[in-house]
Formats: sequence, structure tokens, C-alpha cells
Amino acid sequence: MNTIDEVIERGPYKATWESLSEYQVPKWYRRAKFGIFIHWGVYSVPAFGSEWYSRNMYIQGTPEFEHHVATYGPHKDFGYKDFIPMFTADKFDPAEWADLFKEAGAKYVVPVAEHHDGFQMYNSELSEFNAVKMGPKRDVLGELKAE
Repeated sequence: MNTIDEVIERGPYKATWESLSEYQVPKWYRRAKFGIFIHWGVYSVPAFGSEWYSRNMYIQGTPEFEHHVATYGPHKDFGYKDFIPMFTADKFDPAEWADLFKEAGAKYVVPVAEHHDGFQMYNSELSEFNAVKMGPKRDVLGELKAE
């Protein structure tokens, strides 16, 4: 049994639609009405399409593929990993973000800690592909949580 299966086994729900359909949205979430979900990461560097850029840029015929080749050249010369040093977060100010969220009236904020590109926005021992060891060299998630 792998770790994921062990966590599911210990959890309140089973890996079935029947079990998952028993989930009830918390009352606080329904009452909150307005929250902010943050999708921000390496895919913000090319800023083309969506956060699926890391996948779609490799699929011939997609707008992302065409854009990538026209803008950055062949994939063999410039792949997705080459965006990581360009993701510096030099203007990231977690205190300013928190103030803006509060001023906007957000009742909750949910940052995506790791998108499907596998780049973690926090310090991790599981992978070198994280914001502390590469790119901005900052614990983006930790800094935002502290604010």
C-alpha cells in the first residue's frame, strides 16, 4: 500500500463517488460569499493561455505550442524548465497582497501550493523543483501564510 492509499484509508471518505457525495460544504464557506484562489507560478512567466501552459506547450497544434516555438524557439533549446530562473517573484509583497485581499472583502484566501507542473511554491524535501531552491528562492506560501 502506498502513502496516498494509506491517507485515504485513514480519512473520513473512501475513494468512491458514493462516499465523496456525502461531503457537506462547511457553513462558514457558504456564508463567506467571497474568497480568493491564487493560481500563480512558473506558468506566469510565459503568461500565455492558462496554468496548463506547461502541458499544452508540448502538444503540437495547440496555441501554446505555436506561441512557444515562435517566441522561445524549439523545445529542445528552450523547455518549460527554462522558465524557472525567470520566475523571480521580485515584485511579490505578501503584506501588500494580504492588505489588498482584506480591503477587497475576501473572507478566505486559497493559494495553490503546487500546480500540475510540479513546481512547489513552498520549501520541500520531496523535490528540488520548488520556490525556495529555484526561481524566486523564497518560501512564497510560507510568507503569504505569515501575513
